[in-house]
Amino acid sequence: MTDTLIPNGIKDSGGDGFKKGCNPFAQTGRSKLQNQRASLNKEIIKEMRMRAGAENLLKATSNNKVKEMVLLELSYVNSNLQLLMGQLEGLNSSVDVYQNAQETANIPLIALGLKETKEVDFSTPFKDFILDHYSEDGNSYEDEIADLMDLRQACRTPSRNEAGLELMAKYYSHIPLVESRFFSPNYQTGIFFTWYDSFTGVPVCQQNLSLEKASILFNMAALYSQIATRSNRQTTKGLMEAISSFQKAAGILNHLKETFTHTPSYDMSPAMLSMLIRLMLAQAQECLFEKTALPGIRNQFNSLMKMAQEAAKVSEIYDYVHQSMIQTPIKDNVPLLWSTMSQVKANHYRSMAHYFVASALLDHQLGPNDDEDQQEKTLSQVYDHLPEGRTPLDILKKKDERQCIGKAHIRRAILGHEEALRTYALCHHLNKMDALQDILKASHERSLNKCSDNENEDDFTDYTEAPDIISKTEHKAELEVPATIKGPLSVFSAKQRWTAPRTIRLRPEDRDLGFTLKGESPVQVVSLDPQCSAATDGLKEGDYIVAVGSTDCKWMGVSEVMRLLKDVNHEGTDIQVVSLMDSTPSMPTKSATFCGNLPKTYSMICLAYDDDGKNPKSRKVTKKSSFLSWGLKNKLKSASTLSLPTADWNKPFPSFPSSSSHNDSALY
Repeated sequence: MTDTLIPNGIKDSGGDGFKKGCNPFAQTGRSKLQNQRASLNKEIIKEMRMRAGAENLLKATSNNKVKEMVLLELSYVNSNLQLLMGQLEGLNSSVDVYQNAQETANIPLIALGLKETKEVDFSTPFKDFILDHYSEDGNSYEDEIADLMDLRQACRTPSRNEAGLELMAKYYSHIPLVESRFFSPNYQTGIFFTWYDSFTGVPVCQQNLSLEKASILFNMAALYSQIATRSNRQTTKGLMEAISSFQKAAGILNHLKETFTHTPSYDMSPAMLSMLIRLMLAQAQECLFEKTALPGIRNQFNSLMKMAQEAAKVSEIYDYVHQSMIQTPIKDNVPLLWSTMSQVKANHYRSMAHYFVASALLDHQLGPNDDEDQQEKTLSQVYDHLPEGRTPLDILKKKDERQCIGKAHIRRAILGHEEALRTYALCHHLNKMDALQDILKASHERSLNKCSDNENEDDFTDYTEAPDIISKTEHKAELEVPATIKGPLSVFSAKQRWTAPRTIRLRPEDRDLGFTLKGESPVQVVSLDPQCSAATDGLKEGDYIVAVGSTDCKWMGVSEVMRLLKDVNHEGTDIQVVSLMDSTPSMPTKSATFCGNLPKTYSMICLAYDDDGKNPKSRKVTKKSSFLSWGLKNKLKSASTLSLPTADWNKPFPSFPSSSSHNDSALY
């Protein structure tokens, strides 16, 4: 599915023009879904207004006949609302629309839908404010105001790529500038911003810009999740894109949760955002697991045990996600498909972990050339406790014990796969995902084959229960906030206290600097080797690099800074770094907000951190002869290998290589 761009006829080479978004009338699966969502939102607000009117009439009248008619009308309205909510849940359950069109071999991932909003006309209110407040002719800024309106309109249908993200980031960066120039606490502009809840379709209306900022952030996170689900997970590049996008989606949602703590929209409530953050990180962890397994899993004892713990980690995170989804009131608004899929994945990856442990124990015997101490250490790290007082060394050395524990694990794997298939069958939306069903069936069949290859007559009297597997990962999914949301302007701000810049001399040893970098801009030092020359010279873990040689790199990302460091010769070069000092965070600025023009709205206080800076003069803007300034600077398989189950598994199923054959074969 390709996203179509509408030519805008404005030159954008200098960053003065505004890019248009995706064509809302383009016949793509995603655009059709958004059009249906917009139509449903209109129907929902219509029914809610009818219900509010009926309830007001019911309170006002004392006529029994009128009350009966109103109660009958209310029952119809409530019934229609339930049907509309069900249809909206169906749209949120349309996971297949966001998947990669060429990919059918991986388990589907969940993407967030974009929040819908109404059009806003800035023209008349802004012109009036310019005349009243600045004593200038508002008509002279008609083009700039039109550009701003076009930019906001384009953000309603962003293309599903970097251009769409840049579009939304540009509008988000303009909001503080617009707020400082036109939204005075002593002047009501009469502009209302209306956004619809992405899960319930309930509209929320405010006159200030807190809801606008929060909703744009939510949609940026949703767009990152859609980019992640569309990535080709059969390639390393595609998996890296998916991992980064999910982590950025989680980072933006976390920033939204911490910054806009009382947004009057349920999809942006702290409880819902916490669940969505867990979901994004769980899917990032799942992609990290797939990336580890993509080249093939070495059919060796230690490799299988490592993959078992990695799979257990994915299962553990999805179990947390499922538990948060079934809590009140989240369970009443989250699509059933989401919670069911999380439960299915928790069971699937837990069963996969038991399968890997069973394969390591049943197909690999401790030989004279094997490292006994290493295997004992590996096995002891997999289990929290062993049944009936067995020791890891007993299991490794005694064939009967090894077989007994291995069969117990394969039995738990079979039971887990059966539970995953049973849960899958309970959700009618999930039944449409043939790829998921094929993978679940393939995994179940693989475990059954492993069990049949190792069964004997004594199994009927064997009641040993396999112990739980300790989850562990070498690459944990983490929150990642894009530089467009929290870049140098918020990192190097008055809220933080910094040390004076320190000069560190870098002397590469065998092309190794002794540390790695993370972040976008500014970049941060991580994984510092305490024995390297830079650490000896005073470099610390967590330092921010602000200059390499004579080049200022506060605005540079990791790739650009690494390019500068790559050119360092044997004589070395100087870098400048700063360290964050402990400081007590200040209280957030309070801004009064209210909802209007809708029934059953309420007043509240929104707490908002303005991470873009309160003083517009501190921003890098394009100079204009008057007070208005719209443009911001655009910174802005060796040995035997195994593989994971896929939906393209051709029968008959190949067998797992045994310890005696050691041939080059695969699970699938």
